[in-house]
Amino acid sequence: MGARAKAIFPLALVIGVLSYLWTEFSLNFTFHWVTVAGTDVPGAVGVPQNFHFILPTAFISWGLFFAAGGDNAAFGKIFLASVFGTVAALVTIPLSYQTAGFPDFWGIALWVGIFAFVLVMILIAGDWYYVAGTFPAFAAVFLWWVATGMDGWAPVGADADNGAGATGLGAFGGLISTLWAWVWFDTLVTLIVGVILGIVSGKLAALLTPKPKEA
Repeated sequence: MGARAKAIFPLALVIGVLSYLWTEFSLNFTFHWVTVAGTDVPGAVGVPQNFHFILPTAFISWGLFFAAGGDNAAFGKIFLASVFGTVAALVTIPLSYQTAGFPDFWGIALWVGIFAFVLVMILIAGDWYYVAGTFPAFAAVFLWWVATGMDGWAPVGADADNGAGATGLGAFGGLISTLWAWVWFDTLVTLIVGVILGIVSGKLAALLTPKPKEA
């Protein structure tokens, strides 16, 4: 094994193992362990509670952690970026559907544009603000809002209840329909999990990486 491979292998191994553990944990938590009572039947999956982990979202902040430097400073940058980005989305969503409801998208587009402007302008606050991490966090909330049925904006299925109080059709035939406020909270928590996975994978890889031999 070459010197480059020896340096990369520990990090690759740690990330591979943690990715497996996160995937196994998050999917079982969401669809088996913490579901609406009476909906998890043998050979199927249950209806998720309002709070659940979003498997792919953690990989967003995990990757951003390494893009920001993969160190303690990067942890702080992406943590704050996750908060700023998701809170901006939390404010954007209700303003969007109150401005223009279904089927008009211009209300969503208007407020996304306004808050995108605001998120960039916050750069004047200093180098501690990492806008390259804020945008993906902002987008992650909208991604899950769309995937879960755009609660509050889309009237289709508004009278339906998936057992967790969530409305809208959403993916899985409405199985993961989620109230928009919970969309924000689930996304924020999962992004923070991703940052934690980032710092843990970096620390573990450092422990496993062979130290240069002293001359």
